Amino acid sequence: MRKKIGIGLAGFGVVGRGIYEVLAENSPLIAARAGADFSIQHIVCRHPERAQSLVGSSIPVGDDTCALIENPNVDIVIEVMGGIEPAKSLILGALESGKSVITANKALLALHGNEIFNCAKNFGVNVYYEASVAGGIPIIKALREGLSANRIESIVGIINGTTNYILSAMRESALTFPQALKIAQEKGYAEADPTFDIEGLDAGHKITLLASLAFNTPVCFMPENMEGITQISPEDIAFAQSVGCSIKLLAIAKNLNGQIQCCVHPTLVDNDNFLAHVNGAMNGVFVQTNALGPSFYYGAGAGGKPTASAVIADLIDCARGNAPIQPAPTTEAFYLPPKEIQSQYYLRLTISSSEQLQRVQNYFEGFAIPIEKETLSNQCWMVLTKPIKENTLQSLISKLNQLEDLDKPIKVLRKESMLMGI
Repeated sequence: MRKKIGIGLAGFGVVGRGIYEVLAENSPLIAARAGADFSIQHIVCRHPERAQSLVGSSIPVGDDTCALIENPNVDIVIEVMGGIEPAKSLILGALESGKSVITANKALLALHGNEIFNCAKNFGVNVYYEASVAGGIPIIKALREGLSANRIESIVGIINGTTNYILSAMRESALTFPQALKIAQEKGYAEADPTFDIEGLDAGHKITLLASLAFNTPVCFMPENMEGITQISPEDIAFAQSVGCSIKLLAIAKNLNGQIQCCVHPTLVDNDNFLAHVNGAMNGVFVQTNALGPSFYYGAGAGGKPTASAVIADLIDCARGNAPIQPAPTTEAFYLPPKEIQSQYYLRLTISSSEQLQRVQNYFEGFAIPIEKETLSNQCWMVLTKPIKENTLQSLISKLNQLEDLDKPIKVLRKESMLMGI
């Protein structure tokens, strides 16, 4: 006879409804794989009357998170409310009550993950968070289980569907950023306030969690290392295409001789790499390890049912007693400051005369910046450097900005070359 497990569901928006629907649709399959029968015993959400009309009168629905925690029929809490509060208090309260938690809340974990993971450890329960990164793609499970025999060297991914949709639309239809954003909002790929997505913060929260897990370090979110796509222009897209590249918002985590690089920024990616072909609202993650080598993970990065797929996979793990590897909240980590990060850089400068071009080129020579490729077209000098440190680039930009007759700002993008080819 299978055991019965009661679920407390916090949040009944797109993802919460997706969980409710997938549990109902696939109930026999899920029960067989988990060795348990699941039932939702309590729901809390911002609009209880809407949820009650969908689930019927047999499930208590309200807005009191304490009532959910205290419900004796609730064994596992699923949090998909989003935001910091009341989600943080709910999760900590559930853990302190001896209930394991499944969450999709990447912002909360990126900012308060060390406290939450430490609380789970102290009370002998677990926090599962597959759905917090890349939607339905099981990248966290791959890192903590499938690749557990490997030393993770780098993770490079497209893990925000909104920005990937916008950049794809800009490339395919020659749109400006505002035009592409408007279409993304109309189609439901972007929020009314898209700041977290387009400024790189959402991807930053996600790569922070992946870096912590991959390199066994505390969660350390550094917003100063996160850059968005609002300044990308059609000219940049066109130049990238002219040199056989696409522009993607990449989230990057690397272990560089014991120092960790963790950042998000728009990047030129060679078209013969897998990530260049992750289009629309899809996500893709490339992982480099010392034993397996390169591997690639692709799928839907958001949406009700794709995210529900990851949540319920965690639910099955929890029911079977598969305790996840948690980040190490007390291990010391050494993060590379941005000025020490090394990359190739693309620069676009408006040049009005051969004399001005010569002055600019002299600055490049003065800072010993090697050039891999350069093009002069329609008064634009477009340069792709060989790998240099960020502080060298910033010193160059500072000097160039002192030239009164040079148009500002100077467009700068990075290029990522160490990826998996098709």
